[in-house]
Parts: sequence; structure tokens; C-alpha cells
Amino acid sequence: MNKLLHILLTAAALSVCLVAHSQTNSFTKTSVPRQQPQGEFSVFSSITKYMAAGDEVSLSSWFADNLDVTVLSTSRNCSKKQAREILRSFFASNTPRSFQVTHRASESNKKYLIGILNAGGELFQVTIYATSNGSDTYKIQQLNISRQIAAY
Repeated sequence: MNKLLHILLTAAALSVCLVAHSQTNSFTKTSVPRQQPQGEFSVFSSITKYMAAGDEVSLSSWFADNLDVTVLSTSRNCSKKQAREILRSFFASNTPRSFQVTHRASESNKKYLIGILNAGGELFQVTIYATSNGSDTYKIQQLNISRQIAAY
């Protein structure tokens, strides 16, 4: 079920990106959609700051008790503590320099973002899915980090 949800959410994110691309007729890695107010996505303010700093300890405070983590093609469902260690290892090998949000979206109690992490001399695409249990508290359910494919 988690893999199906992951596939569906990824497909939805890609569809939104393609629509945004076709509407603007240009894609830049640093653009943030103007139509969505920051207040609706304030949940990501701290998360993006921690990604840019490579602060896996603070970032892990946003993790659900169990979450899906994919880092460079290695996927696993793990505990908050295990996910923190995976990110610690990634950040140790890839020192973050910056993190730029390229897309944000929401649907009922779900929010997700796509961003570009400049780390260790490479660019990585980061996708984060967070859900709420009905309150205003969101927890990261999925975190994906993959190498950025060069644009044509």
C-alpha cells in the first residue's frame, strides 16, 4: 500500500510539474509557484531550513514514527531513529550548501514539496510527503533523495 501511495503521489507531483512547465514555457530550478501562499506551506519552513543545513537531528523531529526513506536508489521503511541515521550518513558524504524549493502542493491533510539540494558538489532532487492526522501537526511520511538529472 505504501509503494502504491508513493507511486500515485509521485505521478501527481510530476503531472503538476508538467502542467506548470507547459503554462510557463520555461523551467528553472529556483522557481517557486507564485499562486500558492507561504502560510499554507509554513509546515515546510523549518524542514527546508534543516535540509539546507544538513541538520538530520532537527529534521527528524518532523518524522513520523515509521516512514519510507529513499536515498540514492536505496529504499526502506524505517523508524524515526533509523531514518535519522540514514540522513546523517548521507549528509556526512554530501555536505549541504543550499536547498531550493521548486514545487509545493497540498490536498486535504497531505502536503508535499520538491526541491533541489546542492550538496557535496552535486545536485539532488528531494521529495517530501507530509500528512496530518486531522490537527495542524504534520509529520513526514516519505523522504526521497535522488541525483538530479541534468536539464536539456
